[in-house]
Formats: sequence, C-alpha cells, structure tokens
Amino acid sequence: MASAAADDIEEGSAFTPRFSADGLIACVAVDAESGEVLMLAYMNAEALDKTLATGVMHYWSRSRQKLWRKGDVSGQVQTVVELRVDCDQDALLARVSVGGDGGACHTGRRSCFYRRVESAAGGARLTPIEGM
Repeated sequence: MASAAADDIEEGSAFTPRFSADGLIACVAVDAESGEVLMLAYMNAEALDKTLATGVMHYWSRSRQKLWRKGDVSGQVQTVVELRVDCDQDALLARVSVGGDGGACHTGRRSCFYRRVESAAGGARLTPIEGM
C-alpha cells in the first residue's frame, strides 16, 4: 500500500517536481500536433520556473553548465501547449509548438532521434532513419 506522501505525489493536485541529486529533471519535448518526439533535455528549478512564467521552453545545458531558452540561437522557439508530469513527478513531458523551421535538433533535423540502434556483429551500430 502506498504511503500518504506517495499518495499526495501520485494523486494530489500539488506540483512538487522531484529533481535528481544534481538538481535536474528530464523533460521530453513532443510536437503538440503530431505527437512526434522531438528531443530530451533537462531542466533545473530556474529553467522550470522560467518556462512556467513565460510559456517558452527553457532548459539546463549539462555540457555548457548554463540555462538556455530554446530557440535563441536556432529560431526553433518551443512554445508550451501543455506541460505534463509523470506519476512520481520526476520527469516532464512538454507538448510544444515549434517556431522557426520546425526543427528541434541542433544538427538542423526536426528531431534529435534520427538514428536507430541496431544489433550487429561486434556490437551495436547506428543507422540513419530515412526522412529524418
């Protein structure tokens, strides 16, 4: 049986995001119209607060160790249509409308998920997905 605290997190109406030990929470961004998965990024509390305040997705760059507003460089601004949280509030799903060329990946592709992992002799390999 779930504890009262777990019930509050899983069934209550309070938004209490559970950040990891390094202060981050994973966020999957999907196209609000098509449902296509665009990218996975991380948010810290500041990025989440700015996203909620502005309606534009903000993320925390683990590689650059800084806050970034999606689209400032690429023009691919992600406007929040809906922000969801999973059952134990340790992951987010952002349904977004994408500006600019409609892409999300810094490589210029629509989605960051443009390669498939396949088993091969000697280990796994990556193969491009057509049309991505």
